[in-house]
Amino acid sequence: MTSLVELRVLEGPNLYFPRAAVKLTLDVTTIVEAPEETALRLARRIGLRTTRPGAPGSGFRQRFAMRAVARLLRAIAGESGTTRLAVRVRPTSDPDRLVVAYPWRHRGRATALGRAVAEALDALPTPDLEAAVSAAAETVAAAEAGDGPTTLTPRVPVIAVTGTNGKTTTSRMIAHIARTHGLLVGWSNTDGIYIDGELVEAGDYSGPSGAGRVLAHDEVQMAVTETARGGILLKGIGLRHNDVSVVTNVTADHLGLQGIDTVDQLAEVKSVVPQITRKDGWAVLNADDPRVLAMRAVTKARPWVFSRDPDSPAIREVLGSGGRATTVIDGWVTVLEPSADPLPLVELVDVPMTLAGLSRFNVENTLAAASAALAVGLPVEAVVEGLRSFLPDAEHNPGRMNFFTLPLDGDEISVVMDLAHNEAGLEALLEIMNGVRRSGARLLLGVGAVGDRTDELIDALGEIGAKGSDVIAIGHKERYLRGRTMDEISALLRTGAARVGVEDVPAYGTEVECLAALVAEAKPGDVVGLMCHAEREEAYAWIAEHGGTPDTPAALAAKVRATSA
Repeated sequence: MTSLVELRVLEGPNLYFPRAAVKLTLDVTTIVEAPEETALRLARRIGLRTTRPGAPGSGFRQRFAMRAVARLLRAIAGESGTTRLAVRVRPTSDPDRLVVAYPWRHRGRATALGRAVAEALDALPTPDLEAAVSAAAETVAAAEAGDGPTTLTPRVPVIAVTGTNGKTTTSRMIAHIARTHGLLVGWSNTDGIYIDGELVEAGDYSGPSGAGRVLAHDEVQMAVTETARGGILLKGIGLRHNDVSVVTNVTADHLGLQGIDTVDQLAEVKSVVPQITRKDGWAVLNADDPRVLAMRAVTKARPWVFSRDPDSPAIREVLGSGGRATTVIDGWVTVLEPSADPLPLVELVDVPMTLAGLSRFNVENTLAAASAALAVGLPVEAVVEGLRSFLPDAEHNPGRMNFFTLPLDGDEISVVMDLAHNEAGLEALLEIMNGVRRSGARLLLGVGAVGDRTDELIDALGEIGAKGSDVIAIGHKERYLRGRTMDEISALLRTGAARVGVEDVPAYGTEVECLAALVAEAKPGDVVGLMCHAEREEAYAWIAEHGGTPDTPAALAAKVRATSA
């Protein structure tokens, strides 16, 4: 079979449908390159009586191929006994490939249908086309029905969090707030499954299996699910609906994978989460991100936006339509409702995750988490206490903006660890490093990249890192090379650095080796930052072995104040 590139069964809501679907990736060269007479013969067989297929290889023929494949799928389904089948067809970056999706109720017949379509396409150049379509329909009709989808209907409130940056921190904050209120919370994310704050199973559970494992726990009273791009595209969302959705932002990341090549396409993927939010629920959206704000058009839920700007036009518009907003007024996290006085919750300086108000991204994460917690019905008192007690440390938020102090020559240096997996994340890390740098001190940065990022993104990380730091080094992530070599990644990072005049960029085989080298080069007052993903626990251990201690909120606030002294 040459036409079928991939057949993927999506178990729940996905990019194409709000329910389980089959996604076919088809090579349609047989249609695109076929003589016009052959294309017309296909059109007649599937019921397209009036059509202009265009010249072989032309843009018109590619459009015809999209229409013909959808009609072929419906024709085979109809002749096999399935009527009124919804079909979605999308182009890809390859003009000879299409993605075709359709919902399913019975796995056996649904997958047989996908293969039958490919078999009919394979027969297009032969004289047996008409018979091949009929035979394909007979094959589908004879297939066993098979099992139904495993999509779950939640029995407890669910808050689903998605976005490019901040979703892990935001979901952790929400879970912490709910636990502060005394609820037993189940939480799934890229680190694993947590039940009542305890890691019960490590691994990436940002897909449907994570939600399923959380909801399978009998004692869970609320679920917080981190929903990543990959899970939506490769498996679908494991739940029929959520009660509150949160979209933090959409920026360039993971482009060039699974047919998602642009930020607009990535936003469309993320929008699946608010699309399945209950009508009487809330969609918590970033008012400062136009792509996220536009998701109001695809959700039936009520809008609750967040913005650092209380005078944002988006806030006015949402309040005018009966929605809500969370913003910052006079340094206070504040909730706005139509025809009501502002409700101040807590001062930003009392929210440790904002790093004394220094972290722009964590201010936004705070606003998002407060909005979601209130939207799901948690009391104001629990929200305030949760925000005050959630700390930027290895216990509450491992791997995200973790601050440490290391003794050095009778003085000290600061070390900051963060995932910083894309341009926006690295810029946020550098922003934080600058915020605690004393006058005259330097920034020493360890950069690295996961192998499945595009060349352009890895190159950009080298440029951003070199431009924003005084000393830069590469710390490789051997566990996450994903088909690349260390030399390839080093070359791309060095190319980006060279563009801003930085030529000397040493590379180390591990993140810990890179951290050790930077600390050895540091002077009192310097700030060392590490993009850490592969060796988080090892880096924590190295810091502790060398006398380092995590910064308390008070210690961190003192560092921030010292920068302006």
